[in-house]
Amino acid sequence: MRRRTMLQLLAGGAIGSGHPSLAVLSNGDDEATQKHVAWVIEVLKRMQTIIPGMTRDALYRVFTTEGGLSTGLQRTFVSRDCPCFKVDVEFQAVGRPDRDGNGRVTLVEDGRDLIHKISRPYLQFSIMD
Repeated sequence: MRRRTMLQLLAGGAIGSGHPSLAVLSNGDDEATQKHVAWVIEVLKRMQTIIPGMTRDALYRVFTTEGGLSTGLQRTFVSRDCPCFKVDVEFQAVGRPDRDGNGRVTLVEDGRDLIHKISRPYLQFSIMD
């Protein structure tokens, strides 16, 4: 039962708009479950502080890089709190061209790059490469 409640909360937080209802905290679950739910809510709130227009450096305060395929302008990031909480981010290059001389997207990353687009948080197992 606890596992189902946690998954419902996570799904609601990742799919729904706004913050998950705190009502689940008062449905008679034990104290440990309540603490887990409260922790997930805090992590989601922290993740939602990162918005388009912020810099890559600001993103790195809440997230870290994930393995897998990426370019300098598109990458999956994981929460510093839990690597199963992820977002996909697209950047706008600052101080350099988006593409190299052959028209390929550059692999260069800069802390001043601006977040152009960020996905809603989602759950996924870690990618190891």
